[in-house]
Amino acid sequence: MNDNTVEILGNVSAQVREIINEESRETLARRRFSPEKIEIFNASHTCLEILDEYRFVKDTEAERMLPGIINNPVQQVITNPDPDENAKAQFSKPRNIGVVFSGGPAPGGHNVIAGLFDEMKRFNSASKMFGFLKGPEGLLENRYMEITASLVDDHRNMGGFGMIKTGRTKIDSGSKMEKALTVCKDLNLEALVIIGGDDSNTNAAFLSQHFKTSGIKVIGVPKTIDGDIQVKTEDGRVLCATSFGFHSAARAFAHNISNLANDSGSDVKYWHVCKVMGRVASHLTLETALQTHVNVALIGEELADYVDQERLSKARQQDGHMDYNAYGMTLRHLSRMICDIIVRRAAFGKNYGLMIIPEGILEFINEIQVFITKLNKIIADYNRIHDLDFHRSFLSLNEKLDYLRRISQGMMDKGRFPIWNVRDDELFNQLPSFFREGLLVERDLHGNFQFSQVKTEKIIMDMVKEYLDVLREQGRYKVGILRDDYVSLMESAGMDAELFAPAVFKNPQDKYVLVKPDIISLKTLKLVLVNAGMLGNEEETPQVLVNIFRKSQAEFKIQTHFYGYDGRGTDPTYFDCCYAYNLGLTAFHLITGGATGQMATIINLEKPFEHWQPAGIPIARLMHLEERKGRLELVIEKSIVDLESSAFKAFKAVREDWVAACACPDRFRNPGPIGFFPEMEEDRPLTLRLNASQSMAQA
Repeated sequence: MNDNTVEILGNVSAQVREIINEESRETLARRRFSPEKIEIFNASHTCLEILDEYRFVKDTEAERMLPGIINNPVQQVITNPDPDENAKAQFSKPRNIGVVFSGGPAPGGHNVIAGLFDEMKRFNSASKMFGFLKGPEGLLENRYMEITASLVDDHRNMGGFGMIKTGRTKIDSGSKMEKALTVCKDLNLEALVIIGGDDSNTNAAFLSQHFKTSGIKVIGVPKTIDGDIQVKTEDGRVLCATSFGFHSAARAFAHNISNLANDSGSDVKYWHVCKVMGRVASHLTLETALQTHVNVALIGEELADYVDQERLSKARQQDGHMDYNAYGMTLRHLSRMICDIIVRRAAFGKNYGLMIIPEGILEFINEIQVFITKLNKIIADYNRIHDLDFHRSFLSLNEKLDYLRRISQGMMDKGRFPIWNVRDDELFNQLPSFFREGLLVERDLHGNFQFSQVKTEKIIMDMVKEYLDVLREQGRYKVGILRDDYVSLMESAGMDAELFAPAVFKNPQDKYVLVKPDIISLKTLKLVLVNAGMLGNEEETPQVLVNIFRKSQAEFKIQTHFYGYDGRGTDPTYFDCCYAYNLGLTAFHLITGGATGQMATIINLEKPFEHWQPAGIPIARLMHLEERKGRLELVIEKSIVDLESSAFKAFKAVREDWVAACACPDRFRNPGPIGFFPEMEEDRPLTLRLNASQSMAQA
């Protein structure tokens, strides 16, 4: 604080200071809130019990690279009513534990640390916790801080990862692992807890293997707002229903989107197109749709699974052959589906609405996925072969396109089947320049296409607008007019509403009347009236009918929104406060039980709180080979939306009702703002509740 700041603050009265205090009532209340603890954690001592009934497929590469932890079993934390002296000593001894955030923030991260800290101090107040600063980078560079009780108290139930910050540095080589091990040894750590997503837990597995002989344990904690860390056994039993942060982000998005529903239904002129985070999976879109009942929600996994039955049938009838282009959704077909809903709502006077699309929807579109896969390979190969960065070598779009053209002409790739052929080049160059530039955007640290950098919604909406223009010219996209309004306007003008209605409207007696498709201009309106004998050739069209015609003319206006970073930084819901806190408690009990290479989890998370069961899942058993940066790497597989799940089936069953293309009120749902008291909050995500209803029914 400089002298100028001190002088300014000195002139501010105590009353003003109190009013504009940085610590709001909400913040103070959050800090005082105590999350629920699973009953097991009220016991004086626990132990770990092996659950042999849970089995996973063993990946041969994981077995080769992670021999020290590949055979870890699932372990549940249970009460130990009669611990021996060694067990008591294991709990009560002073210990040092390191903790690190890795990857993007997610609501609840501070509560993981709080749970771990509280439990560590409960058994020995002399124990210490060290937080590595700015993620794995701090671990490699020996930058840390001791986490104190006051620091924890300041961050209880608060959003973000601000306590110790986070980062995306990868510990992906033997030298980096050895450097991390040295830092942990110097701090005399008994264990390192890594709080992160699928890649971070992959790091945890490799660090656990590397640290094995040193005796330092490594425990992972599942974090991601995308909700794509879900663990099932080989026979489909759920061990981890979702990661912490998912519910809070979805609720934050849902609250904002429900506000847009209020706005949309007020000025009745905009379609709000909301893109939400979710590169690989559409879990956030599904949960947010269930929370808000928007008119359109696109689930990427469903689009990838789409089959055009009409196209297949035509192919069989024409020549009896299979049309493989009928499998998977195209951008053109997707835009037509969206247009259909827009036109149907407009017919009932609702030329407005809400739409949610997942950030990674383009990855589920066949023609785009082919481009992404090929370009990922081309970029990765260039970087590897030339030991240069593709995006630094070719700065402009034209330079990149020229490189692709040379590949297609066989100047770079001499193989019989070049990865980028002439047809690829022709199709790619037909795309808008901003889209081509987007597809050639720099990949992330893992070699993944960065969907958040591409205006997905613009690509789709431009195609929607183009087709709506065609439908408007054909007279098929019109705004329905409430018949009572039509009658009132005609009577005010002294004209016979019943006389003119059959000539002007295709459904003159319905609640909402639609101007006939062949009336597409004031000129054609007059022609219809003249042909019906209601107007002379030289007469002007009555102004009231001109006004009615203009009211029927549909104009497609959109407002686009991106929800992602706001959800990552929101304060956690009651569910995430409790979930994350108990994950911290679980991590401590896994450490005291001697576990390493395990991911802390809560079994039965989809059920009410009294059924929650803390456990550890073997991370190595969750791993498989996946292409990253053009080569195969061992990673944890991301979980996508299960189209056979109860949650998706429920959404599929009600979404037509949510379109509300009828003379009825909209079905929008207001989930309310995020809270942290159980009497005002749902106890778990709606997708989990729906899936629990399925599992309970099967039981």
